[in-house]
Amino acid sequence: LYDKYHRNKRFYTQRVKSEFFSLTGDKISPYDDEIKVQANGLGWDWRLLASQIYQESQFDPNATSWAGARGLMQLMPATARQFGAKKILDPAQNIAAGSRYLRWLANYWKEIPDSLQRMKFILASYNAGQGHVEDARKLAVKYGKDPNIWDENVAEFMLKKAQEKYFNDEVVQFGYCRGEEPVNYVAEILERYGHYRKFTQL
Repeated sequence: LYDKYHRNKRFYTQRVKSEFFSLTGDKISPYDDEIKVQANGLGWDWRLLASQIYQESQFDPNATSWAGARGLMQLMPATARQFGAKKILDPAQNIAAGSRYLRWLANYWKEIPDSLQRMKFILASYNAGQGHVEDARKLAVKYGKDPNIWDENVAEFMLKKAQEKYFNDEVVQFGYCRGEEPVNYVAEILERYGHYRKFTQL
């Protein structure tokens, strides 16, 4: 209960930090119109895409990570070019390129039968790369877990990819991964999305 309280308090604080989040259902960000266009092309609820963008940049179009990822959807320059963003810090181009990358990942994971599970694989791959997620799936199979289920199955081995026993396993191709990051990434996006669904109109 303590953990649940503090987790909910954290998300409430994040909502307050976003000056564009409206409890009257008006808007989540200054980029809602572009987010809606791109989410429609993905077949996503736009509030889910908005939650991911908040996770990436807190809606700061000039955000830059220590690794060099830039813009609203924190694209690496090579990824931005690959998916059509000539001006990486332009909000519309950044969201469009990030959404094209998500569409590519959706196609990559089309074999995952359950749509919610598939969404979790897509989000984890956006954060950590699909190679690390594939490694975790291989470990899941090896240790008797379900490679098509994220929670308590593949996610468990994403976490274990930070341990030498697992990242040096013969089935692992991409080595060490700080798996806590993609696991938290998926959970926080979906929890925030739940809040957006309650307070923001579709």
